[in-house]
Amino acid sequence: MKRFLYSLFFMGICFILLSACDSDNTAETKDWEPTKYETANTLDGVTMKVKKETISSTGLTVMFENNSDKRCIYSEDFLMEKKIEGKWYEVPLIPGASYDFGEPGYEIGSSNVSEWTVDWDWLYGSVGMGEYRIAKSILNVREPGDYDVHHLKADFTID
Repeated sequence: MKRFLYSLFFMGICFILLSACDSDNTAETKDWEPTKYETANTLDGVTMKVKKETISSTGLTVMFENNSDKRCIYSEDFLMEKKIEGKWYEVPLIPGASYDFGEPGYEIGSSNVSEWTVDWDWLYGSVGMGEYRIAKSILNVREPGDYDVHHLKADFTID
């Protein structure tokens, strides 16, 4: 009988611990939205890569490379995502923050390289360790008013 009670007690403790582990993972993503950009990096000849030596918990520098004949324009907007249990989620904004980006447009001409540095402390705060990616919109401009919007993503890790 004692053995049965000990086994029952042990199973109850295991159940509580497993439930606590599951709720921790759920709590981390409870207020997080799944990625909205399932399709990215489809603009042939145009890439965005993170400069590894610039990565910090509050910002980084990306390098755009245009190995095409396309005229591309990007602005200050961006979105941060974090990989949690194999799925990508948008990093939530810090309280009181809003997506309020400047309007300048930066051109990447054909066969050119451009760098862009971002400080996200004002929008996301200092982010913790994990796998992240930055997403940016880029325009493929044929002529004024005639363009396609594409999304570029680049992965990085904060240790």
